[in-house]
Amino acid sequence: MGCGTGRLTTHFAKAGYHITAVDPNEEAIEYAKNKKYPGEVTWIVGDSSDLQTNAFDTVIMTANVAQVFLTDKSWQQVISDAYRALKPAGHFIFDTRNPLARAWEQWEKDMTPDVAINQATGEPLEIWTEYEGFVDDIYTFYETVKNARTDEVLIHEKMQLKFRTQEELYESLQRVGFSQIQVYGDWEFKDATVETKSYIFHSIK
Repeated sequence: MGCGTGRLTTHFAKAGYHITAVDPNEEAIEYAKNKKYPGEVTWIVGDSSDLQTNAFDTVIMTANVAQVFLTDKSWQQVISDAYRALKPAGHFIFDTRNPLARAWEQWEKDMTPDVAINQATGEPLEIWTEYEGFVDDIYTFYETVKNARTDEVLIHEKMQLKFRTQEELYESLQRVGFSQIQVYGDWEFKDATVETKSYIFHSIK
């Protein structure tokens, strides 16, 4: 869920897994489809409600996609859909930033743009970020993508993230029926601590 342009999806496909990749961004899905790779992928422009029931061994969300669901209602809907989509004893895995690590304090210190290349034209890009900060536990910032050569603004987008505590996430998973909930501090599956930058949640249906 939240496959974006398919960078992780294609790794799974190369490893021989049959993947269903879902994202609401049609442009990202089209870009992903055009990549050359072995394996079988079903691409869906949509969201968690489009997942088939009792169909999957594993449901995965990476890149902190869990934080874009700003209301408790939308978050509960997503994890309920993940539970519904899994086969018995299926696995649900996702990552999210630990609010105790206060990652935004480092973000706000960095005033330099990120650089990238426009995949369609080869033109250099600059990605500037302006930070508005918190209202309650929702953090707002703005991303502006410019052509580095002409200074033309290509994208100006408002972004918002919800920072949920480990306890809130654990309880939300229990409410929809997940069991054997494990929380790790990184993708090497070391135990999470208060200093952990991100949580990796692994739950079983």
